[in-house]
Amino acid sequence: MMNGREKSDSAIVAKKPANNAGEPAAERVERRAGTKGNTGQSNTCRAQHRESVSHGLERVRQAARQRKKERFTALLHHVTIDLLREAFHALRRNAAPGVDGMTWRYFEAELEENLRRLHTQVQSGAYRALPVRRQYIPKPDGKQRPLGIAALEDKIVQRAVVEVLNAIYEEDFIGFSYGFRRGRSQHDAMDALSTAITRTPVNWILDADIRNFFDGLSQEWLIRFLEHRIGDQRIIRLVRKWLKAGVLEDGDLSVSETGTPQGSVASPLLANVYLHYAFDLWAQRWRRLEAKGNVIITRYADDIVVGFEHKADARRFWDAMRARLEKFGLALHPDKTRLLEFGRFAAVRRKRQGLGRPETFTFLGFIFICGRSLRGAFQLQRKSRGDRMRTKLRQIKGELRRRMHDPIPEQGTWLKQVVRGYFAYHAVPTNIRALGAFRHHVIGLWMRTLRRRSQKDRMSWTRMSQIAESWLPRPRILHPWPEQRFAVKHPR
Repeated sequence: MMNGREKSDSAIVAKKPANNAGEPAAERVERRAGTKGNTGQSNTCRAQHRESVSHGLERVRQAARQRKKERFTALLHHVTIDLLREAFHALRRNAAPGVDGMTWRYFEAELEENLRRLHTQVQSGAYRALPVRRQYIPKPDGKQRPLGIAALEDKIVQRAVVEVLNAIYEEDFIGFSYGFRRGRSQHDAMDALSTAITRTPVNWILDADIRNFFDGLSQEWLIRFLEHRIGDQRIIRLVRKWLKAGVLEDGDLSVSETGTPQGSVASPLLANVYLHYAFDLWAQRWRRLEAKGNVIITRYADDIVVGFEHKADARRFWDAMRARLEKFGLALHPDKTRLLEFGRFAAVRRKRQGLGRPETFTFLGFIFICGRSLRGAFQLQRKSRGDRMRTKLRQIKGELRRRMHDPIPEQGTWLKQVVRGYFAYHAVPTNIRALGAFRHHVIGLWMRTLRRRSQKDRMSWTRMSQIAESWLPRPRILHPWPEQRFAVKHPR
């Protein structure tokens, strides 16, 4: 058990932790009788499976909450057949297969036998991770984003282990960390940021982006970070197997000393653990001890937005952050990281200096703007990014071309789902114009597709508007104002 009276957060990162307990630290928290019952018990109902799984993880969660410095030396027994089954059913049925070609339906055909075999391999150490299959998807800027498609059994094991680790790390992660966490969505991150900018004296925004984070993080540092809380070397070995499995691309296998494959089930948690120690704890301490004025922080994965009351604080934080990340093999993107004047009084100050309107910044698919309400008061406005909208419209255009000769009702049903899904994310206050523009462009693409079905087709805009009215939802705001939802989720 680690000493709970360590003096600073930085000491957590600087020293490699040691387990000085005379007995395994987890033994006093996770009683052996209950553990054996959980692991060996054979239930016949999936509801009972969920209950047995949740009981074991709840004990881990309580121990993590009560003992912030304790290392867990016995965790692998929580990866039960029941938990593997839950992990399997949580996977997407139609996901692309990995290098082994195993599909969800094929594994389901002999589910119990496959789960027992996989559980035995994991518990005995015979489990071997397969290389991930590299695939690329287009980014809004025209570049390609690499994704790693893991084998099905690797996904199952990773999801089960992540479930166990989440019980620990969800008690450790700091409040301004939002990316890939249960109960915390992208809109929660934007609500927190918007509310902080509106209610806190913020005059400067540092819009930071870590360059090639998932490919550049140090695997050695990641393991050291995990060992602060995870003393079960069997769990550590599983993580090492996933990191060292390599990437298979065009028949060539490559193994790197850095990075974790984007798209794998374990990558989001591993990334959050890495940034928790490399950035979050340090940033929280810097805000408490070094800042002269108010500082707000919001992080979603590797997208970081920090607001400052004083420009001097922003400059010092920027320099210190650059040095801090370099220590752990990371670097800020020189083109995407910038400091801009932003906030309630930014427009007045810039107008007085003859500098024009305040600059804008982007976060999670939206442009954040210093605007004015109808009454003339400051209003933080959000607008959908144009490049993201154009990317979505190009995808719709390609799919409409493929569905060109489908009946109009089938096309309309599909487009209704697409538009409704787009609105579900983008229908935030102050963004009604962008929603209307998106719907207008979709109608135009649909009309051109219908005209191409026949040289004699003379589809008019009036007729097309009537068809669209029958199928496409009209733009309307679906999300509450950020302050309202933030107040409900955080009553304090």
